[in-house]
Amino acid sequence: MKRRDLCKWSMLAPATFVLNKVGSLSQDQPKKMRILMPIGDATEVIDTFYPFFRLQEEGYEVVVTGPEARNYHLVTHEVPPGSNIPWDITQEAPGYHMEAEVAFKDVDPSQFDGLFISGGRAPEYLRYDEDLLKITRHFFEKEKPVAVVCHGVEIVAAAGVLEGRKMTTVAKCALDITQVGGTYVDEALVIDGNLISCRTWHDYKMPYMKEFIQQLQQYSIAP
Repeated sequence: MKRRDLCKWSMLAPATFVLNKVGSLSQDQPKKMRILMPIGDATEVIDTFYPFFRLQEEGYEVVVTGPEARNYHLVTHEVPPGSNIPWDITQEAPGYHMEAEVAFKDVDPSQFDGLFISGGRAPEYLRYDEDLLKITRHFFEKEKPVAVVCHGVEIVAAAGVLEGRKMTTVAKCALDITQVGGTYVDEALVIDGNLISCRTWHDYKMPYMKEFIQQLQQYSIAP
């Protein structure tokens, strides 16, 4: 080997070593667990954004899905404080937007480790989407962790997976549980196997997300 070629090789060798080392490390790194989050127009903002970022903080990949792959209009739901006319139900107002990167029909649920179902008004019509119902049934059939908040109960009820199960939701949706053979429990946090539920985002101060994350961790190490 000529001296000039030897010098050239010696300069390139460290870079080649680094590239090979990086490639080796990336292959050895554990695969990131994936959480599926279905949304639609009128999905509730706080129901959705807190778990969206909290799960990523723990290192999970959160994939947002909707009837189509596009931007969706999220909303806020609250009983307005100090209103001159009392409200018996929450008032809806425009919120932030969130993009769904994949349509329900294109989701392969076997590629996901957990399911998070938000509330808001969206579940009223999302529950009629057969692709979403098939996705939901997969998580229950495989006993993967499923977290549901507020009106998200309408989706799991329509999927026919609540018979003999107990869960909680906002009180005005209790019939969505009992009419399909489930048991409604008026508590901030209810755990029934792989199903973790809370009433509204106000219950996020309870260990709701902590329980969901613990179940995801247990699922990841299960044989």
